Amino acid sequence: MAADHTSDQVFEGVDFAAGSGSVEYEQCQFSGCNFAGADLSGILFAGCSFRNCNLSNAQIKQTALRQVHFIHCKMFGLQFDIVNPFLFEVSFHHCDLSYTVFTGARLKAFRFEHCMLHEADFSGADLSNATFYHCDLAGALFIGANLEKADFSSAFHFTIDPERNKMKKAKFSAAGLEGLLAKYQLEIIP
Repeated sequence: MAADHTSDQVFEGVDFAAGSGSVEYEQCQFSGCNFAGADLSGILFAGCSFRNCNLSNAQIKQTALRQVHFIHCKMFGLQFDIVNPFLFEVSFHHCDLSYTVFTGARLKAFRFEHCMLHEADFSGADLSNATFYHCDLAGALFIGANLEKADFSSAFHFTIDPERNKMKKAKFSAAGLEGLLAKYQLEIIP
C-alpha cells in the first residue's frame, strides 16, 4: 500500500513510471528519476526539486505544484494548462520543455532560464513580467497571450505577432526584432 504523505526524502534514480507511491510529497528531492508517462494526476508536490529527471508525457491533471524547482529536466509534452492552479509556483532551469502546453496558464513573473521551449503553446497565457532568459523558443505559439513587461531580450528563435498579443513594455533585443516582424517577410540586414 502506498504512503499518503512523504516528506524530507531524497530519491535517486527511482523509476516512478509505474506509479508515484505517494499522494503528497513535501520538501523532497528527486535526482535522476524517471517519471516518463507516469500518472501524477492529483498528487501534491510542495517545496520539491527535480534534478536531471525525465518527466516527458507524464499526466499532471490537477497535480499541485507549489514552490517546485525543475533543473536539467526533460519535460516533453507536459500539459501545464490542466495542473491545479491553486498556489501554482514552479521554476525551470536548463530544462527541455518542448511541446509543452501552457494554454491559458497564469505565469505572471515566471522565470524560464536556459530552457528549450520548441513548439510550446502559450496561447492565452498570462506571461506578464515573465522572463525568458537565454531560452530557445523555436516554433513556440503565442496567440492572445499577455506579454506585457515580459523580457525576451536574451531569448532567441521566437516568432511573435504583436497584433495578436498584449505586448506593452515587453523587452526585446535589437537582434530579436526579426521574430516580431516575421509575418511581414521583411529582409532585415544587421
